[in-house]
Amino acid sequence: MPKTTPAQNKTIVLKAFDTLFNRRDYDTASMFWSDRYIQHSAHIEPGREGLFNLIRSLPRELRYEPGLVVAQDDYVILHGRFSGHGRAAAWIAADIVRIENGLLAEHWDVLQDEATQAESKSGRPMFGDHFPS
Repeated sequence: MPKTTPAQNKTIVLKAFDTLFNRRDYDTASMFWSDRYIQHSAHIEPGREGLFNLIRSLPRELRYEPGLVVAQDDYVILHGRFSGHGRAAAWIAADIVRIENGLLAEHWDVLQDEATQAESKSGRPMFGDHFPS
């Protein structure tokens, strides 16, 4: 496959995240993730199957909401919210994905529980323009 542009990489990653996390369409999702996918996240088992098995184990209410998306060369960084995963607070995530041959090839993340307005020392929401209800 020819080299993809940063704009194409953003589109690929957004479609991949929606397909896996929101639609739970594992067959289609497998077309976005490399079969040699490298996982750097400390809470996800290795490879594409490690990620897919984690999502299978989470409640069906799991949702991913993308926010800021930045791409440079083969890397895409997403700032997003994972909710409905069964914990008290949503996770605000910074996901870094490396694209190779049009596929998600490598992943790193930083996760943080979303703060309420009462918990926010800055007085500003961590994601979007309002606090969670």
